[in-house]
Amino acid sequence: MKKRLTALALGALMAAGPAMADLVFPSLSYRTGPYAANGIPFADGYADYFTLLNERDGGIGGEPVKMIECETGYNTEKGVECYEATKGEGALVYQPLSTGITYQLIPKATADGIPVHSMGYGRTSAKNGSVFRNIFNYPANYWDGASVAITHILNAEGGDLSGKKVALVYHNSAYGKEPIRTLEELAKKHGYELTLLPVDHPGQEQKSQWLQIRREKPDYVIMWGWGVMNQVAIQEAVNIRFPMDHFIGIWWSGSENDVLPAGEKANGYKALTFHNFGSNYPIYADLKKYVYDAGKAAGAGDQSGTVLYNRGLYAAMLAAEAAKTAQDIHGTKAITSQMMRDGMEALEMTEEKMSALGLPAFGPEFKVSCENHGGNGFGAVSQWDAAAGEFKMITDYFQSDQDVLNPLISEDSSAYASENNIEPGCN
Repeated sequence: MKKRLTALALGALMAAGPAMADLVFPSLSYRTGPYAANGIPFADGYADYFTLLNERDGGIGGEPVKMIECETGYNTEKGVECYEATKGEGALVYQPLSTGITYQLIPKATADGIPVHSMGYGRTSAKNGSVFRNIFNYPANYWDGASVAITHILNAEGGDLSGKKVALVYHNSAYGKEPIRTLEELAKKHGYELTLLPVDHPGQEQKSQWLQIRREKPDYVIMWGWGVMNQVAIQEAVNIRFPMDHFIGIWWSGSENDVLPAGEKANGYKALTFHNFGSNYPIYADLKKYVYDAGKAAGAGDQSGTVLYNRGLYAAMLAAEAAKTAQDIHGTKAITSQMMRDGMEALEMTEEKMSALGLPAFGPEFKVSCENHGGNGFGAVSQWDAAAGEFKMITDYFQSDQDVLNPLISEDSSAYASENNIEPGCN
């Protein structure tokens, strides 16, 4: 069962006394605005996975799923409105799909006892579950991404970055600023020169940034972009003939929407990832049978198999597996948000489990605990093959530099705890 409503309509629905479903999963989506091209496939994948569970399995543990979609337009204020309008419906977990919204929901959701899963985004130090008890960011976070990018460059340069120049082109927001501290610390360790190039929302004007890149000739460019910003950046890189295999985007800058407008000249562009690509997985046979052919696909039904559709599937799969874990822990199928939190904190994803779900070798193995809400920090590098029309994994999963990242996470989470009078600890 799916509903797609605005925050205002949701508020009216609640006031009218809605019928409560057993397991409620809100979807804070954005199908409109400058980021819609990237928001739509994620929202479709997220919705279709829950539809599959309802149609094939009768829900999760036999309890039907109700997914409520609320349009945020990638606007923080609207995202908070969606949260307030849906939390009383019995919401089990929120996936804001926005770092700005995530930052605003951290204190609200914690006070309300509802978990937030900011998968691969949000506040990185939320990995410390002893401080951020209701916030999860597994299987990897932005600081992991920054480290994985630098390790990939380090490997390409024979293990020595002394005197090399690395530029960060980033969305001038909480999202885009998230990797800066890590890249600065890694620059101290490896000896490269870091240049910071912010791009204002929504990212359509980048002439000055790429003129600076052409003038200063960095050896590598890393990008923290989203939506139209990615397309513009890749086209600008093409215009100045920057080598695409030295241009690396974070996992939110690595979808088909980002590279196709530049045509064949985008060939070789790289992007990080924490999951695999394509539709050559057993789960797609079930999606075809129970969702697509049954006329129950979300949206226009045309996003199947794309990078961000798979990411939406992955997010929903992790939510469903956490719900199953919560059901097992508490001995009930009708779990609450507090029980869901416990399931998320006890979640373990193994290759055996992913294979059984029809997604073999899809993502890295990881185990969540109170001390670690973020997974093990494994990422991989993909590359756009223009001739094949797809991103391909060009590395195995490898771990970020935990020696650099763990002290940063401890420092930042400790500061947050002090500022908010939180006594860190695990039960």
